[in-house]
Amino acid sequence: MAKDDQYSITLKEFIQGLNARLAFAISAAAFGSAFQHGFNLGVINAPLKLIGEWMNTTNFDRNEEYLTETKQTMLISIMVSIYCIGGMIGGALTGFFAERFGRKGGLLINNIFAIVASVLFGFCKMANSYEMLIAGRFVIGINNGLNAGLCPMYLSEIAPVNLRGAIGTAYQLVLTISILFSQIMGLENILGTVELWPLLLALTGLPAIFQLAALPVCPESPKFLLINKDEPVASQRALTWLRDTTNVQDEMGEMRNEAEASKLVPSVSMREILTNPTLRIPLVISLMMMMAQQLSGINAVIFFSTEIYKSAGLSEEASLNATIAMGTMNVLMTFASLVMVEKFGRKTLMLAGLSGMVVDVFLLFICLLLKDTAPWISYLSIFLVIFFVVMFATGPGSIPWFLVTELFAQNARPIASSIAVAVNWTAAFLVGLGFLPLQELVGPYVFLIFVGLLIGFIIFTWFKVPETKGRSIDEITAIFKQTAYGANSV
Repeated sequence: MAKDDQYSITLKEFIQGLNARLAFAISAAAFGSAFQHGFNLGVINAPLKLIGEWMNTTNFDRNEEYLTETKQTMLISIMVSIYCIGGMIGGALTGFFAERFGRKGGLLINNIFAIVASVLFGFCKMANSYEMLIAGRFVIGINNGLNAGLCPMYLSEIAPVNLRGAIGTAYQLVLTISILFSQIMGLENILGTVELWPLLLALTGLPAIFQLAALPVCPESPKFLLINKDEPVASQRALTWLRDTTNVQDEMGEMRNEAEASKLVPSVSMREILTNPTLRIPLVISLMMMMAQQLSGINAVIFFSTEIYKSAGLSEEASLNATIAMGTMNVLMTFASLVMVEKFGRKTLMLAGLSGMVVDVFLLFICLLLKDTAPWISYLSIFLVIFFVVMFATGPGSIPWFLVTELFAQNARPIASSIAVAVNWTAAFLVGLGFLPLQELVGPYVFLIFVGLLIGFIIFTWFKVPETKGRSIDEITAIFKQTAYGANSV
């Protein structure tokens, strides 16, 4: 049996590869962390108009004058964008938390931010304070930034090699589920009302409570215990718990080999990761994949989706149903990629997703230009929006989060994750800041920018990104050593 075939799995084999304890640990980590991230990405859209009106009323109660349209827009922009600034800070703190408190310990401590944010959200309206709301968005941004670094790291380190990609995809799967959940909960007949929107935002405290109850039952990352803490007995005990068997000698042997290799370079500094070619090459790959996710045009397509639905003659209710259908497709395709990532590999799925997106976004650009010439073009546009989300979920939506943890050995993984996650949030912030002005300036032609970016990411992925499916960290590191000291370099 070829090695690639050895690590190709079906859904049935994936389920059989899990045991109850490992599944519980994955759920405790992902539902407590990724759920926060996805929920807060999606939850603010539905009540945004209600929040703007409340800010206006609150300002009148304080100063006996309403906000100007410019100031109200500015306050809403601050509230939306400060979330990304918090995410950038949280992402940058990933390495410190992972090293100081451990992967599990860092996740548990991070829930403090979520509970503080939940309280600020829940009581901001009662206190007539939109400052509390803005502060809550900043604090939950820090929480989500830390989660985006710590959770994939923990999942990668507790996963067996043959399930590493599938388990890594669990973060994005839960993220898409929580976005869909936030869209449903934000409906007017549920929590998207004048009275209940603070409760809608405050629901972010529930995953934190779940994780604080569930994650302490699970062990710390066996790799962290062995390589960082030099506690082989505790590491073997943790691995035995996760595998639900005492037959863990082979896996412990692989971790000991990694531990011995890491002793040669006990710690990795910022300077070293930027100057050492064997570390710089995977860092550049990680950053490019993070940027490919955020600069792919996903936010632009979602933004234009409302206009596309209206141009097709859909009612407000039908448009809302189409948005929820889009979220549902995102969940289903991310679930499918959970199996496909081990069958076809990371690089193949990234290339498939990016290639489908570049064709889709170009066709969508053509449709937006010609939307008034024929009624059927609007319906084709709806299909293209949903198909774009499908392609995004196939690879670019999930793979960048865990690929960074696969490209680095234990000693470099925390600082690499910090840099990569911070860059991801920075790219998201820049897209949020620059997209609307660009869209107002050039209209649908903004999509041509994404066509160019996607082509660049496809070329980079084809030539520079190695396949990590089924490979140990020693084998992956050897690829970069050969590249660094051979003819090729990044």
